Amino acid sequence: MALTREFKETVAARAQQDPRFREALFTEAINAYLAGETAAGKAILRDLVNATVGFEALATMLKKPSKSLHRMLAPRGNPSTENFFSIVNALQKKAHVKLRVTAKAG
Repeated sequence: MALTREFKETVAARAQQDPRFREALFTEAINAYLAGETAAGKAILRDLVNATVGFEALATMLKKPSKSLHRMLAPRGNPSTENFFSIVNALQKKAHVKLRVTAKAG
């Protein structure tokens, strides 16, 4: 099911105003990736990019074409590990969120 424009705008507005919401979005995106749900992870990262830095500014930061970044985070996109972590690193800075990995046994 496709998200409506109104819903995406609501998510973007909330992410811009609420640091905890940005953190929750970011955490959910990374957790989705770690759980093998890459399509969900990319969708959430796309929303986070749109709500925080925007694809044009992200492209400038990473010295990559904006269209390439759009393709990487598209449903069928497949960013390299280097590109994925470059996006994550840039988002941490722009979203003012610092991710930390912890492990739990079984």
